[in-house]
Amino acid sequence: MRILLDEQLPRPLARHLTGHFVRTVQQSGWSGLRNGELLRRAAAQGFEAFVAADQNLSYQQNLVGTPMRVIVLISRTNKIEDLLPLVPVLLQVMQDARPGELRQVGSP
Repeated sequence: MRILLDEQLPRPLARHLTGHFVRTVQQSGWSGLRNGELLRRAAAQGFEAFVAADQNLSYQQNLVGTPMRVIVLISRTNKIEDLLPLVPVLLQVMQDARPGELRQVGSP
C-alpha cells in the first residue's frame, strides 16, 4: 500500500510500516499545505492511505468519494516512542479500512 505520513508525525515512523511504500509530506514537497489540498494531491499521486495525528481531521474534511483511507493516530504525544506501540494496530486498520473511510488508532 502507498502511505503518506503527515508532517506532524516523526519521520522515523515510516521505517516501522514494513511492507508498504511510505513517504512523508516533507519528502513529497507538500509541507504547509492545508489538509484538503494535501489529500487531493496525495490521491492524484496514487497514495492509498494518509496517516495523521490531527484529531480534528474528521470534522475538517469530507472524505466521501476519496480513494484514500485516512488513519488518525491518537497518543499522549507525537514522539516516536509513544507512537510505536500503535504500529501493529495501524497496519491492521489500514488493511481493513475502505477508501473514503477515516479510522482512529489509539487513545489519549
